[in-house]
Amino acid sequence: MANLNVHIGQLGLKNPVMTASGTFGYGIEFQDFVPLDGIGGIIVKGTTLKHREGNDYPRMAETASGMLNCVGLQNKGVDYFCKHIYPEIKDIDTNMIVNVSGSCVEDYGECAARINQLDNIPAIELNISCPNVKHGGMAFGTTTEGAASVVREVRKRYDKTLIVKLSPNVTDVTEIARAVEDEGADSVSLINTLMGMAIDIEKRQPMLSIGTGGLSGPAVKPVAVRMVHQVAKAVKIPVIGLGGICTAEDAIEFIMAGATAIQIGTANFLDPAVTIKVRDGINEWLDRHGCTSVQDIIGVV
Repeated sequence: MANLNVHIGQLGLKNPVMTASGTFGYGIEFQDFVPLDGIGGIIVKGTTLKHREGNDYPRMAETASGMLNCVGLQNKGVDYFCKHIYPEIKDIDTNMIVNVSGSCVEDYGECAARINQLDNIPAIELNISCPNVKHGGMAFGTTTEGAASVVREVRKRYDKTLIVKLSPNVTDVTEIARAVEDEGADSVSLINTLMGMAIDIEKRQPMLSIGTGGLSGPAVKPVAVRMVHQVAKAVKIPVIGLGGICTAEDAIEFIMAGATAIQIGTANFLDPAVTIKVRDGINEWLDRHGCTSVQDIIGVV
């Protein structure tokens, strides 16, 4: 069996397979389907400082080779997470990582500070695709200044592994990646969803309540692989790749493009055991090709 261990900054992973936020609940919802301790890291659903109801229904729609969603970060807030969810997940034998979102830099900082106090949460992932309510609703992650401002504020108040999830809805993703690296990010993950839209031609209206939503699934994979490849060459920190991964072969593409680890998202809805299948498939591929470690293929392209 090949050595599947990888490191994201100071964070050690048993294998490079992680789950993408918003597609795996808090992990415990999947414990009847897969051994949670067999996954390299579980990124729980988006958490904000205050309770959020999310957007009105309908907020999910199937598309060709993918899906659109505009769930809107529905969650009960960080205090609820700390009091009720954390006790249920803190002893799972893998890296439990919290995805943090906010509508202003202060919210990000305060949310991160509260999670920083939880001993068994070794890392957070910042979702900077959120709209900045103080600056006209433009997403933090679409400008170098916006992205840097969030990381700068969080880094002041959070001293564990910091992953920043990058938006693909930009002209040059490498500029954003370098900006967050300069402010102290330990890793970047990409891509978040691409903005998309679908229309019900019988009702003559959008399929989603707010018109547009995030496109995920196999349809976005070539875009994601390209962006991971670009970013991996532009920064020195580890890159986590995601976007349409359904098989071990998909994951290996991302790893060869420069990803140290990968996340599986939409595929969890199709097969709740896909994470373990991908982990085992990576190992089988490495064995079959005479590789003793997954390190042998990281960034070979």
